[in-house]
Amino acid sequence: MPISPNQGSTGGGTLVTITGTNLSGTTAVTFGGKPATSVTNVSPTQVTAVSPSGSGPVGVTITTPGGTSNPVPFFYVGAPFKSSLGPTSGPLAGTNTVTINGVGLATATSVAFGANTATPTVVSDTQLTVTVPAGAVAGPVGVSVTTAGGTNNGLTYTYVDAPTVATVSPTSGPTSGGTGVTITGTNLGSTESVTFDGNPAPFSVVNSTTVSAVTPPGAAGAVDVVVTNAADSDTATDAFTYVAAPGI
Repeated sequence: MPISPNQGSTGGGTLVTITGTNLSGTTAVTFGGKPATSVTNVSPTQVTAVSPSGSGPVGVTITTPGGTSNPVPFFYVGAPFKSSLGPTSGPLAGTNTVTINGVGLATATSVAFGANTATPTVVSDTQLTVTVPAGAVAGPVGVSVTTAGGTNNGLTYTYVDAPTVATVSPTSGPTSGGTGVTITGTNLGSTESVTFDGNPAPFSVVNSTTVSAVTPPGAAGAVDVVVTNAADSDTATDAFTYVAAPGI
């Protein structure tokens, strides 16, 4: 007597389909001796029932005027617990892979990023990976995981727009570095790195349109300034010029 699905939430509410023979006139379905909250006799070979609350493995039986069946196993599964997510941000277009760690993830069927869902790949009961779906707008969204045991949320993922660089000021400084530079543009609030000619510069985010940085040492000449966030990079070509010190 197969039952599908054979697992569900400890809170109950799982609609299961039981197939077998001589099921006409079914009067009761029990899960570990506890009656189902709803029973429908679909045909002489099929009955549907909604599981009551419970825990652990239990036997499911059907009672008809002819007697009670042997039990078939049903497993109650607790709601998942999520402990971490990484990376915690990515491009608005999605397509990057995120790893979620926690407990009770083995039966995960979907992961929601705000209003958009994706099908995960289960690595183990404590880990899954998922390709992030495209977001609607840049900004944080809640992340929820749905398993046979229910849905749990509590983690946050941030969709990020690609940065753009409009101005770099001042536009020149000594080859020894140490020049304070203000970079303006758009989507700079999530900046992860600033480089001058490929060399990383200390920086701080002022707001979504402004980043301040300190030039590292560099060779004399015009160099590119590149601002990078989780979505992409933008290059201001020859935006800063290193000037050699005078010699006598």
